[in-house]
Amino acid sequence: MIRSMTGFGRAESITKERKIVIEMKSVNHRYCDINIKMPKKFNSFEAVMRNHLKAYIGRGKIDIYISYEDYTKNNVCVKYNPEIAAEYVKYIRQMETDFDLRKNDLSAVILSKYPEVLTLEEISGDEERLWKEFVEVLDEAAEQFVESRMKEGENLKTDLLDKLKGMLEMVDYIEEVSPSLVDNYRKRIEDKVKELLENSTIDENRIAAEVTIYADKICVDEETVRLRSHIENTMAILTEGGNVGRKLDFIAQEMNREANTILSKADSLDISNKAIDLKTEIEKVREQIQNIE
Repeated sequence: MIRSMTGFGRAESITKERKIVIEMKSVNHRYCDINIKMPKKFNSFEAVMRNHLKAYIGRGKIDIYISYEDYTKNNVCVKYNPEIAAEYVKYIRQMETDFDLRKNDLSAVILSKYPEVLTLEEISGDEERLWKEFVEVLDEAAEQFVESRMKEGENLKTDLLDKLKGMLEMVDYIEEVSPSLVDNYRKRIEDKVKELLENSTIDENRIAAEVTIYADKICVDEETVRLRSHIENTMAILTEGGNVGRKLDFIAQEMNREANTILSKADSLDISNKAIDLKTEIEKVREQIQNIE
C-alpha cells in the first residue's frame, strides 16, 4: 500500500496517577527526520523511542509533541545542599572582613533563600511501569499516524494513476501522428521541386535521401518507447505499493528527459503542444511523488 509523508496521529492516557498526551504530525522530507519535544521526565526514553518508531516511519519530517501531568501528591521532595550553603557562609564572612562590614547574624531562613541551597526534586518512580504506559500511548498515536498516511497515500495513488493514463494517451497520439510527418515532408519537397524545375525530371534518389535525413532527425520512436515503459513501470509500482517514493522520483526524472527530447525533435505544432502537455503532467506527477514515503 502507498503511504503519503503527510500524516497526523494523537493519543492520550489518563489514570489516577498521570496524564500522557502524544501528538505526531509530518510533512515530506528526503530522509527520516524526527523531532521530539517532551518533558525532561522522558529524556531517558528518547533513544529507545526513536528505535521503536522505526517500525512505523520510513521517511518524512516528523514532529512529536509529548505532554505529561503527574497527579500524585508526593511526587517531589526538598533536597538540602549543605556544601553549597557552606560556600555561601564562607564568602559572606570573607566579604565582611574584606570590606569591614558590620557583622550580622546570618539566619537559616535567609540562607535557605539562596539559589540551590534548597531544591525541589522529582521523586523517581518505577521507570519500567512508566515506559509500559508511555509506549501504549505512543503505539496508539503512531497507528493513527500511519493510518492517516495510508489514506492520503491511496488518494495520491488514485490521482497519479489517472494522470499516468492520460500521459499514455498523449504518447499514443505522438506515435500515431509522427509517421505522417515524413509523408508530408516528402510531398512538400516533391511539390517544391516540381514548381522549380517545372517539366524537368525529379531525382527520386535525392529526394529519398533528403526524406531519410529528415525522418532520422524527427524520429521519436525510441523516446516514446522508453517513455511508455517508464509510465507503465510507474503504474505497476504504484499498484504494488510499499516505500517506493525515492524509486518513483528517479523514474519521473527519466520521463522528463524523454519528454524534453521529444519536444526538441518536434517539427509539428501538434506534437510540440502534446510534448509540452506531457512535460506539464510529468511535473505534476513528480510533485506528488515527492510526497510518497
